[in-house]
Amino acid sequence: MKQVILVRRDLKMDKGKLAAQVAHASVKAVLKTDKKKLQEWLDEGMKKVVLKVDSKKDLINYKNLAEDVGLKAALITDAAKTFFNKPTTTCLGIGPDDDEKIDQVTGKLQMY
Repeated sequence: MKQVILVRRDLKMDKGKLAAQVAHASVKAVLKTDKKKLQEWLDEGMKKVVLKVDSKKDLINYKNLAEDVGLKAALITDAAKTFFNKPTTTCLGIGPDDDEKIDQVTGKLQMY
């Protein structure tokens, strides 16, 4: 069991902003997760992997691919109160779910 968070590298967020956005994606995706899968993930140590994509278009594409295979996905749009000048879609949380199922969708992406 694992969760992946896809982050746009084109935004060049500073470390603090990136950490906050990844946390938002993780929590929002967890809140959508089936209780049985969530408990299994918790029992296994809550594995998370942060991966990089190039653009908002990529995030939307991976969200659709994830949902097409039955994965829970949570797209995050920052409200532009600190770092950005306008609302900006920053990242996507997928899972937690079975490693193999998530890898079908994100297995070719590189770690952030």
